[in-house]
Amino acid sequence: MTGYARVSTDGQTLDSQIELLRTTGCERIFSETASGAKTERRELRKCIAALKPSDVLVVARLDR
Repeated sequence: MTGYARVSTDGQTLDSQIELLRTTGCERIFSETASGAKTERRELRKCIAALKPSDVLVVARLDR
C-alpha cells in the first residue's frame, strides 16, 4: 500500500497522518506541506505516478 499525507501550513504537523498510514500498512508514504489554495501538489503527483495497477492508495483524511 502507498500513503499520502498533507498539511496546509508549516505550523501543522504530519505526524498523526503518517502514524495512521504506517499502522494501516503503507510501505511507501508521500507527504508534503502545501496550502489548500494552491493546486500544485508535487508529492501527490509523484505518488500517483508511482502507483501500479494493483496498488492501493490510502489517504489519512479525505480533505487532503
